[in-house]
Amino acid sequence: MSEVLPNGWGQCKFGNLFEIAIGGTPSRSEPKYWDSSKTSGNSWVSIKDLKGRYVQDTAEQITDIGVSNSNVKLITQGTVIMSFKLSVGKVAYAGKDLYTNEAIAAFKPTTDQIDVDYFYHGLHFWDLLSDIDQAVKGVTLNKEKLKNIDALLPPLPEQRKIAEILTSVDTVIERTQAQIDKLKAVKTGMMQELLSPTPENYRTGDGSNTAFKDSPLGLIPEGWEIETLETQLASTKYPMRSGPFGSALLKNELVPKGHPYLGIDNVHVEHFESTYRRYVSDEKFAELKRYAVFEGDVMITIMGTVGRSCVVPRGVGKALSSKHVWTMTFDQSKYLSVLACWQLNYATWVQEQFRNESQGGVMESISSKTLKNLLLPIPPIAEQLKIAKAHNTISRTIEFRLAQLEQAQRLKKALMQDLLTGKVRVTVDS
Repeated sequence: MSEVLPNGWGQCKFGNLFEIAIGGTPSRSEPKYWDSSKTSGNSWVSIKDLKGRYVQDTAEQITDIGVSNSNVKLITQGTVIMSFKLSVGKVAYAGKDLYTNEAIAAFKPTTDQIDVDYFYHGLHFWDLLSDIDQAVKGVTLNKEKLKNIDALLPPLPEQRKIAEILTSVDTVIERTQAQIDKLKAVKTGMMQELLSPTPENYRTGDGSNTAFKDSPLGLIPEGWEIETLETQLASTKYPMRSGPFGSALLKNELVPKGHPYLGIDNVHVEHFESTYRRYVSDEKFAELKRYAVFEGDVMITIMGTVGRSCVVPRGVGKALSSKHVWTMTFDQSKYLSVLACWQLNYATWVQEQFRNESQGGVMESISSKTLKNLLLPIPPIAEQLKIAKAHNTISRTIEFRLAQLEQAQRLKKALMQDLLTGKVRVTVDS
């Protein structure tokens, strides 16, 4: 904590403000302690449940006998809880009465010197380990160390005002995130429906019904075809590439500036990350130009987080594809890149084919053979353009909401820096 405090502010150790309750875990070897049916109502919180402002639902519940035969702690609704082992500093409110495990600390006020909502925001901001033991940072704390952390304490009315301001921004962030989540769900449903229509929901351009036919992917409209991905690639020398491999490009041949050498860090789900970390020289680019990436290409990760796909945007310039991604150039008169990207990311029929190739396990890589042989539903190009238009419209709306979310998050960060340090003092209504 800072040695110079704002006028009127003080410090007080957590142990003098709260009773700190640490939970526990019933024996895993006793099935009767665990409520797999989730009918007991005894919600049991672990670190993975600390996802939002309030913990309402938990991945696991415990039985009454599990409660009575373990050292779990009952935490009442509204209590601030925080992870203090492994993922240190995840903070939430108990959204209802619940139980916690041994990695969760619950802070039960024992004094009126501190406002609970102010403390909640402070836990998100204060560096809880900076004055304790740098060696354990990001790993673990314990109850005694928690008790000896200092909280910065403005006068109580100022605490409440700070909490009110920060909570209002949290509400904006949560509402915006909820809108984004809803839009993404609508988009996924819309694209599934557009690219996997049924006789009940499909209409031709003039609004009339159309006949359906059988296909390896189920019923499809009469005018559609099922084709392999390979047949939709452009008629270029290298429409699908991944490399360079081995000694073709050594690590010491990468340069601080030049042409981007793209990898899995550039390829995200429907998003191309244009922050570049690796470059090749003009000479090396010319030597390896068979691996060049072009605007409108589709990239998919084949190592690390396998299966993320995006379309290369305009303005990428000269760039090379690394061996950790496949880069594909599609014939746009046959199949639009944006639809290929969407199918690779989300389509159930694509994911099913990937699972079959990995024999039901986790796919560790994607071979060129697997990609080339993927079966895709191919609408007529005029219909593809309409689908792409609908996709782009809702995607732009999501991007607008994401920009709003980022702006609100930046505001929250700035306000925390100003208000929770006393750099900017709030006006308290008399």
